[in-house]
Amino acid sequence: MSAVMEAPEKRKRTTIRDIYHERTNFQFIAHSRRWVLLSGTLILISLLSFAFRGLNLGIDFSGGTEWQFTKTTGSASVSDVRSAVDALGLGDAKILIVGSNGVRVQSKDLSADQQAKVTAALAKYAGIANCDAGSQSNCAVTVKSVGPTWGDKVSSKALTALLVFFVVIALYLSLRFEWRMALAAIIAVIHDIIITVGVYAVTGFEVTPATVVAFLTILGYSLYDTVVVFDKVRDNTARLGTVRGDTYSSMVNRSLNQVLIRSINTSLVALLPVGSLLFVGTLVFGGLALKDFALALFVGLLTGAYSSIFVATPLLAWLKEKEPKYKALRARAAADLVKAQKEQQAVARKAPTPPPVEEASIAAAAVRIATEEADDEGHDDETGSSAETGSSAETVDAAGDSGPADGPASGPDDGPSAAPAPTRGAAAPRGRQQRGKKKRR
Repeated sequence: MSAVMEAPEKRKRTTIRDIYHERTNFQFIAHSRRWVLLSGTLILISLLSFAFRGLNLGIDFSGGTEWQFTKTTGSASVSDVRSAVDALGLGDAKILIVGSNGVRVQSKDLSADQQAKVTAALAKYAGIANCDAGSQSNCAVTVKSVGPTWGDKVSSKALTALLVFFVVIALYLSLRFEWRMALAAIIAVIHDIIITVGVYAVTGFEVTPATVVAFLTILGYSLYDTVVVFDKVRDNTARLGTVRGDTYSSMVNRSLNQVLIRSINTSLVALLPVGSLLFVGTLVFGGLALKDFALALFVGLLTGAYSSIFVATPLLAWLKEKEPKYKALRARAAADLVKAQKEQQAVARKAPTPPPVEEASIAAAAVRIATEEADDEGHDDETGSSAETGSSAETVDAAGDSGPADGPASGPDDGPSAAPAPTRGAAAPRGRQQRGKKKRR
């Protein structure tokens, strides 16, 4: 009997079909330190960029004059636009090219006469008619003047709306779920805001009122995805402890795997139209307002999809594991694990150890040789017995044939004649020779 070594079972790779049918087992909670390191790095970069570079505030926040137009022939370039307005004292103006021929120019606050001169110069560069300094009623160049006080009002109202949002959400989640879930959700939303602001600080994208509106929009989306995960966690909490070795963290990880496909589908459905607004509406059609809104929305949706899985839920598991009942559950699970390991070791010690391959082969060969020798000896005994029987028969026949000739005839009164003793004759040596030959073979 040969021992067969079983190869260790290979870990099955997760496929798209497994994700679609909720058969995944990704360890989101077990690798929480990785997500903390990643999010901490992104937040640190965002804060440093905001502190040293600041935000590129648009004219609505800083005040000034803005011109927007579309070049009728050819493609627009920053150097050509700057050359057209440099002679008018706007060498430090902000110039943005959107698409291939859309142009936005921003400068400090100017008087009406200066604005008319700049408008005429830009219209001449773009090939737009009816934009002379004297009459610009039908001019296709849009001019907008905004004071800094309007931007301050927008900023203060946005901060007020943000604070009210946090308070309402905290109350709702505390009543709907519990205060730990509310705290984890709010921290995830703050995480999304910081990273989105950091993207604007690093890249230098302009912050406009449309950007603020997008910020407020992504707050709701990020919170929606987090609430979906928390609702699944609450459903599975009722069955916690029914499985041996189960803990709150493992239950949360199981809940994340169950709603993973839903989160992916929700994120894709939201990102596809926003991506169309950002890339098609901005690059193809040159929509400047679309760019400001879609860019912040696109970045916020990405960070919101990330934070709902990798920030809010691991943070919730960490907070809940500090409760006494879940601490006891984790201790019991650890004790069950140790007990199961001891049982496996005891079973392994009681199991018979299979013989090595070489010893088993030798034992099988010895049994086979012994069986063959036993068969040979039985065959030799049968051959010897047959030979002896034949010799005895021949002797009896010979004695019967010679009786009337050599000895006196027996009469009826002589009694029964004695039977001759059987003799082996020459068959016995022949049988021994055959057995010797077979043993030598």
